[in-house]
This record gives sequence, structure tokens and C-alpha cells, in this order.
Amino acid sequence: MPSFRPAPAVVKESIPVRQLLSSPVNLSVVSGEIGLDNLITDKNLHRPQLALAGFTELFTYYRVQLFGNTEFFYLLKGLADDARREAFRRICAFNVPCIVCANGHTLPDDLIAIANEHNVAILSTPFDTARTIYVLGEYLDDQFSEQVSVHGSFVDVYGVGMLFTGPSGIGKSEIALDLVERGHRLVADDVAVFTKKRESILMGTGTSLVRHFMEIRGVGVIDVRQMFGIRSIRFQKRLELLVELELFDTAQEYNRTGLEESVTNILGVPIDTVKLPIVPGKNVTVISETIALNYLLKTYGYNASKVFSDRLEQEIARRSTERGNFEQRHITYFQSDDE
Repeated sequence: MPSFRPAPAVVKESIPVRQLLSSPVNLSVVSGEIGLDNLITDKNLHRPQLALAGFTELFTYYRVQLFGNTEFFYLLKGLADDARREAFRRICAFNVPCIVCANGHTLPDDLIAIANEHNVAILSTPFDTARTIYVLGEYLDDQFSEQVSVHGSFVDVYGVGMLFTGPSGIGKSEIALDLVERGHRLVADDVAVFTKKRESILMGTGTSLVRHFMEIRGVGVIDVRQMFGIRSIRFQKRLELLVELELFDTAQEYNRTGLEESVTNILGVPIDTVKLPIVPGKNVTVISETIALNYLLKTYGYNASKVFSDRLEQEIARRSTERGNFEQRHITYFQSDDE
């Protein structure tokens, strides 16, 4: 069983409205600095159609309020001026964090004044409603997703995100450095931060402090990006393999056939796990590349352990029916070798 145990997960409780300005929705501020420090506490968006019509019993006012074509048509075309102001004031009285106007719409000055009175931020995006829901919803989901910090080295090896874990001083950073020198890409060293995306994806990155710096015992701190160039790093990568490094123990049973697959659950996502014993002189870098390539083969439908197991069963069946107990050569006839 894997010995790796991730740290407890953490989740953001809130983010300020001004943080939405850095989202990929291309938001612009309509109401100046008003309401930009309001806190968003929920990752979901809400379209306040029923609330505008007067039904507010189930109004999720603490969410980002999205005004699309329907809301604008109802306010500007379906209501008289006084009724429009009353409907909008009803929304703002709940102290909503902000209102996002899709399709490049802008609210009339009288409604913006009401929003200012209630300290409600008004933002606008040129994206249509459906695209705003998808992109902004994806951004908020990322901000409020569970995340966990893991002590280890995270490297992209042949496109496979591999996290090396193990006790301090076992050589995680040295393995990552050797892989970088062989053309692979460092994502994070020492501490990697993983965030759950959707239901079965873990995305990892480094911390804002460490970034792509690396500590090598006896050498000191190095900057991998400056030393090896831009091709040697990645800012983010999906986690697909966990490699647990440990000192070789003769009393420990290690997987020798590959038929018994091991997984580790991180934030509820099962990650394929390999327990790798370390002994002096062992070329862990080449083994790591082999682990990544073997994972790719399995991903594309070829399992070497299963193929060999099937051949072994066939050989056992053959020997049980044929006379003579000898090894069958792979080559049935040797040709002359004149070299």
C-alpha cells in the first residue's frame, strides 16, 4: 500500500470582486471603484430573472449576478421607468457582490446610481451570455476548488506529469534536475500545489515564492529557468503519476510483475502510484523515463505485464502437453554470422 499521505485540503472562503478583472472574461468596470472590495463567497453564477420580477424567497444574492439579454430586455423594454428602478433597487438591496453585464450591455445612469448607493459593483463583458457563463464559471470554479500542498518534485516527463515524493534528502531534487538536463520540464520543486479540476483532474503548479528555483544539497539554490532556458520549465501540468522514493528494504515486498496496480487518492482523484526503491548506483532517471513511457503505453492500450502474463500461461499450458522440459528459443534457426 502507498505510504504517501497528502496534507489536508484547503478551500478559499472568498475572493474580492476586483479579482474578477484578472479573469479571462475581459471584464471592464462600469461603476469605478464602487464595490470592488465586496467579497464573493460562492463559485456559482446566478441570473436574477425571478428576483427582478418580484420573487425573492429563493434569491441567491451572495452569488455573482449575471445580466444577459433576457434581463436587459425585461428591464429596459418590459417595464416603465419607475417599475424598472424599483425592480433593480430590489436586487441591490440584498447587497449582492456585483453585477456582470454580458453582450457588452451597459445599464442606464439611473440604475448605476442605485447600484452606487448600495455599493454594488457593475462590470461589463463583450462576451455573449453563454460564453460568459462558461468562462467565468470555469474561473470561479478554479478559485473555489479544493487545493493541497505536497512536498515533492513535479516534472513533465514525455508529457506525463510525475510527482516524486519521499523522505527529505533521498534525492527528489537531484532526480528532477537530471530529468531537466535530459530535456524534460520542471513544474515545481520542494512544494507543489494541486487543485482539483472537475471530478477527475488534478492540476499542479509551484508556489509564487519558489517558482522554478531548486535547492541542491552541497551546491545551493539554482534557477532552473535561467540556467537551462525556457524549454526546461512549465507553469502548470496535470498530475498523472506518483513516484514514491524510499531506501531499499530487503524485508519489503516490491512490485516485480506490474500486474498489481497501486493508486493514491489525492482530493478524491485516484493517481497511479509506483513505489521505487533506491540503492547506490541505481539509475533512477532512466527508470523514471521508463515509468512514464510505460504509462503512455498503458494509456494507449498496451500493457506489457498483461502480455507477458498471457504468454507465461500459454507456455505453462504448452509444457504440460509436450514432452521434454526445455526453454523454447525465440529464434528457431540460427543463420550464419559472417561479420
